[in-house]
Amino acid sequence: MELIKCFKALSDNTRLRLLYVLQQYELNVNEIVLVVDMIQSGVSRHLKILLDSGLLTSRREGSFTYYCAAKNDMAGSLIQLIEKNLSQKDITRQDLKKAREMIKIRQNRTKRFFKHIAPQWDRLKKEVLGDLDLKAMIKNRVIFSGYVADLGCGTGELIEGLAKDTSHNLIGIDYSPEMLEQARLRLFRTNNAELRLGELEHLPMKNEEIDTAIMNMVLHHISQPELSIAEAYRVLKPEGYFILSDFQKHDQKNINEIMGGSWLGFEKEKIKDWLKDTGFHLRAIDAYPVNHGLTINVFTAQK
Repeated sequence: MELIKCFKALSDNTRLRLLYVLQQYELNVNEIVLVVDMIQSGVSRHLKILLDSGLLTSRREGSFTYYCAAKNDMAGSLIQLIEKNLSQKDITRQDLKKAREMIKIRQNRTKRFFKHIAPQWDRLKKEVLGDLDLKAMIKNRVIFSGYVADLGCGTGELIEGLAKDTSHNLIGIDYSPEMLEQARLRLFRTNNAELRLGELEHLPMKNEEIDTAIMNMVLHHISQPELSIAEAYRVLKPEGYFILSDFQKHDQKNINEIMGGSWLGFEKEKIKDWLKDTGFHLRAIDAYPVNHGLTINVFTAQK
């Protein structure tokens, strides 16, 4: 990263605004156009300059490219300087407000998806997972003591399985009322399970409330996965365990049509970095092949 190139990239007010927003939110070009109220060609030109300077990074996800601020010491120092100068300006406050609206639109899109498919969810999941008993794989990693939380519990299938093996307290959290209704129907005879409505980026839980947190095939639905991982860390007690499963990075858009999601899976290194940056100690990674040539990775980490 060349310092002179960075300063040249930041010599334009629009690029300052873009970097300020993209250090907090990862957005695609269409979303950025709406945030800064510019034509797409102008936005694309500014993004290219920031990319070439090393201040931005990008990733391809299906037909969209997403942009966010680079995570390195030089970029971090320059962003801190920008924040000091722009944080109180009306225009940048408005930019952040619009960016939050873009994330909310994505979340609402996911909620609509689950509202529509909630009654068929277990069948659709089986279509992709095939004969893999992912519930059993996860149960084998759970240390049954204290409180166990299924973050993004969906229809309650995992909680139902866990409840058969323990009398400890189980908590299921999901942001889809329709999925939680399916879970309530499934768990109405279960005495040690509690269901809560809430977003995984803002868990309805106290600090250090639980002993084990599970996030089973949920992360690819979340626009900002690192926030959900940070929330799992917050609600876990010291030395608590975090079990996370999701697709290995793939390029099959039809899987998103079946399972929904904002991401086409994740590279192992990406999740390892998020876990490490949050403060988790990675204990194990296991990989399991499923239908459609896909692979599911299961991460076990400890606070």
